[in-house]
Amino acid sequence: MTISDAPAIAPLNPPRRILLGAGPCPVDDRVLRVMGAPLVGHLDPLFIRTMDEVQELLRYAFETNNRLTIPISGTGSAGMEAVVANLLEPDEEIVICINGFFSDRMHEMATRVGARPIRVECEWGKPIDLEKTRRAWRSSNARALFAVHAETSTGVLQQIAPLREIVDERDGFLMIDAVTSLGAYHIGVDRNRIDACYSVTQKALSCPPGLAPVTFSERAISKIKSRKTIVRSWYLDTNLLTAYWGEGSDGARAYHHTAPITMNYGLHEALRIVAEEGLENRAKRHERNHCALVAGIEAMGLKMQVAPEDRLWTLNSVQIPDGINDARVRSRLLEEFDIEIGGGLGIFKGKIWRIGLMGAGSTENNVLLLMAALEKVLKAEGYKVRGSGVSAAADYYSRLE
Repeated sequence: MTISDAPAIAPLNPPRRILLGAGPCPVDDRVLRVMGAPLVGHLDPLFIRTMDEVQELLRYAFETNNRLTIPISGTGSAGMEAVVANLLEPDEEIVICINGFFSDRMHEMATRVGARPIRVECEWGKPIDLEKTRRAWRSSNARALFAVHAETSTGVLQQIAPLREIVDERDGFLMIDAVTSLGAYHIGVDRNRIDACYSVTQKALSCPPGLAPVTFSERAISKIKSRKTIVRSWYLDTNLLTAYWGEGSDGARAYHHTAPITMNYGLHEALRIVAEEGLENRAKRHERNHCALVAGIEAMGLKMQVAPEDRLWTLNSVQIPDGINDARVRSRLLEEFDIEIGGGLGIFKGKIWRIGLMGAGSTENNVLLLMAALEKVLKAEGYKVRGSGVSAAADYYSRLE
């Protein structure tokens, strides 16, 4: 074959996997349908209206009235970087609470913009050590503190209010990662006085990956506008993005970049589904299916990694039994049942499975199906299953009726 020969590539025909890993998660058919709608221009009146409605729906999901609430054109890491690039300046200190893989990534990004991160090392699989965090805050000159609300790498939920109390000791700025919680938990951006928060589309919002919802408080906007240095990233500069997502100085939308039209269609519909179900009902559904999963996991003799009071509903960390091959179990689930679950990251690599029950994937049917498939695979791999995971999960559901 030479470079002049046209390659003969077969068309894509992806299988319908049951995505129960750390993300992406299953996408509602309504979202997929609207993403097949005709394109319009990125400044078309219909798309402008779509942008406005996406912002309104995101405010509902974040539970905020923040004016600057938009989806960044990029994945969740772009949302993280937007928060860092806009709020932090060179030589500025920031306290970063590290209890998992993704808080460590924040440290890397802060370093790259020239900030001086102060690491608060906490145990993976547990919430942030508040006393260590308080000591780090008091002994520093930092005006910003970062933490992950729902740590995807460990399955730990972090309470936000105690962090706000620490930051309030000198009127600081609270930055929160809500990647695995937006759309499944009450984030309470205004109630918790979070100054900057970002998330993704491919987890509990049940949309394909490609956008990163972010929201900034008025205090955060004032800090950004009073920067001594220019925002290092042109693409993620909220001063420029606001003119596209809001209004420019002349009252009209200003071109910044060509937004991914189709992705915004999808996010619009995904957020409409969130609003239709309601945040309270959505939270209850995620909690219910998490509890049923735990009942099934423990009935089989497996152990959860995280203490009950700190567990995420959306991301369930299960300890891998001694003698069981992590990759082989995940591979068999995928090949034999079209079920994807995640492996561990960092210090948990090869030690835990990460089971996602997010958005459209958080269903009774998926829980029961996974219990049956996992039991069959574990038995085939030589693990002595103690009891029926399916029966235990089903019993939990029946008690709720």
